[in-house]
Amino acid sequence: MNKLLYKPLGLLFGALGGVLASTVFRKVWQTATGEDEPPTATDKDLSWREVLVAATVQGAIFGLVKAAIDRGGATGYRKLTGKWPDD
Repeated sequence: MNKLLYKPLGLLFGALGGVLASTVFRKVWQTATGEDEPPTATDKDLSWREVLVAATVQGAIFGLVKAAIDRGGATGYRKLTGKWPDD
């Protein structure tokens, strides 16, 4: 029952985390390279290295933001209910 109650909150946190991660990645990319848009995998004018570095940075940022959002959501849920979402 506890997991069922947490599920809608987890989905909301996940969606907000995705938006936040995208924003953070764009800002990091702009700061690091001076370019407004990060490269896409299908951009024919870029090297493999450029595309893979951008994907690595993006993945690291998404992973970090997701973990922080998930952990914060679970901690907040425990403070409200007294139970951890997986219990």
